[in-house]
Amino acid sequence: MLPRLLIAFLLLLAAPAWAAPANPPAAAPAFDIPARSAILIDAKSGYVFFEKDSDKPIPPASMAKLMTQAYVFDLIKRGDVKLDQLMVVSPNAVKIGGAAGGSSTMFANPNSQVAVDDLLHGAIIQSANDACIALAENIATSELVFAQRLNVRAKELGLTNSSFANSTGLPDPAERMSVRDLGILARYIIDTYPEFYKIYGQREFTWNKITQPNRNPLLKDYDGADGMKTGYTKESGYSLVGSAERDGRRLIIVVAGLDSVSARQQAAQKLLDYGFAQFKPIRVYEPGDVVVKARVWGGDTPWVDLVAPQGFDTALAPFEQNKADISVSYSRPLMAPVKAGTPQGVIRLKVDGQVMAEAKLETATDVPATTSMWHKALDTALIALFGG
Repeated sequence: MLPRLLIAFLLLLAAPAWAAPANPPAAAPAFDIPARSAILIDAKSGYVFFEKDSDKPIPPASMAKLMTQAYVFDLIKRGDVKLDQLMVVSPNAVKIGGAAGGSSTMFANPNSQVAVDDLLHGAIIQSANDACIALAENIATSELVFAQRLNVRAKELGLTNSSFANSTGLPDPAERMSVRDLGILARYIIDTYPEFYKIYGQREFTWNKITQPNRNPLLKDYDGADGMKTGYTKESGYSLVGSAERDGRRLIIVVAGLDSVSARQQAAQKLLDYGFAQFKPIRVYEPGDVVVKARVWGGDTPWVDLVAPQGFDTALAPFEQNKADISVSYSRPLMAPVKAGTPQGVIRLKVDGQVMAEAKLETATDVPATTSMWHKALDTALIALFGG
């Protein structure tokens, strides 16, 4: 059922393996970026396209806030915390994480009560330390106890080179994460909490009548970028966890230890460009192509074509093309009458069992109910015997 994909495979197989070109091309220069640590991950499969010192624990700066946010998302999912729940912003949270402390802040007032939803927006968009500390102090008895809970949760998530001493990523010898762990954490948030991931792409947030922009430079001018988190301290350098999606493929990058804001942006864009260049667009089905025929019971014709009305396009890396597989699922049995254009199933492209792309299927034509009592009786008997 994959004519175009199969043709591509056959073209790849057409040249004998032993037929070397007369003038082999020069080896491509090794790809690199000036970051001290970096990683490039496919969000769906987890495949690593590039890594550099990816398992070394480094000071994560504000990128560590992703762990605080993920922990709160887990609590909300379990029902232990509500988005409209009010939490007290302590004087300690304002002292350490407010403007007086010289750190990123949402400018919450001491002893004010702020909804969890607003604290999350402040922590994600404004990188607000006061918001993170408020969440930590209200959820646990102290920020230290909260950090201990983060350490337990990090191990559960498979973050083997991470340790937490606070909720913010502010400098502490015990606050460390590897870029691989940051990539795993980003993938967890994107996959598990798409409703919260949308916040990471918001350009600005206003609190206490003060509007602040999202610090993620990719959101401004990189096509497809929609998250996630920057970081900077003197020790860590300029760092970034980023994600972007094109042609149905999402990449996650982490770059750490850059010397300037501009160097961080350039390294992040270069790494994403390298990643998206690995994928080649493939048209599996043209709009309206028949994907499969579905059995119709009680109709004046026994079959109806299922089509992908918008076509089915995807993008695959070369090694994925050799592993690609198509599956189709639809509700059975289809009972007449059937109207053309009725959503009736899904076509999925998988690589190693992982769904990489999917498209909805629709019925191509009307199938009226049969007027023949004999046909109705026969179909009823067949359904009883064999099912749909």
